[in-house]
Amino acid sequence: MKTLLILFSVLFATPPDNVYQFKLQGIDGKSIDLSNFKGKKILLVNTASKCGFTPQYAELEELSKKYKDQLVVIGVPANNFGNQEPGANEDIQSFCEKNYGVTFLLTEKTSVKGEDISPLFDYLTSADNPDFTGEIKWNFEKFLIDENGKLIHRYRSAVKPLSSEITENL
Repeated sequence: MKTLLILFSVLFATPPDNVYQFKLQGIDGKSIDLSNFKGKKILLVNTASKCGFTPQYAELEELSKKYKDQLVVIGVPANNFGNQEPGANEDIQSFCEKNYGVTFLLTEKTSVKGEDISPLFDYLTSADNPDFTGEIKWNFEKFLIDENGKLIHRYRSAVKPLSSEITENL
């Protein structure tokens, strides 16, 4: 009977149509319920502490402060590319605060690619948007979510957080 219930739940489960159906684990151990951000845009960024793009933390912090009334920035540390995020959650949090003054939300280290990809990033990498779909290529890819929880833009690593490509969509 239990197997039958699991089978039915898998067969008839509706795929997510926005990010509000997801919760993340914060780097501080607290739950981050994305539905709490309804009415604001969300910028999700897979981050790493030992990457050539790591200095983008400074611009992410500036973006977070400048647009705090309309945007939530969430950094998602990931060790999927070149072992560039090897530290434990405590090390990552300390590094970000000490070196970049990060006050925006950070999640615990999360897989954003591969067999163990988080459900949120599985959704984000396949969700319709005007830019592109598919696997994340490197650290600091960015996903801009609108006020209704829908992915509206996706940006590769080289797009800086304060670039007009991003800010004109806020």
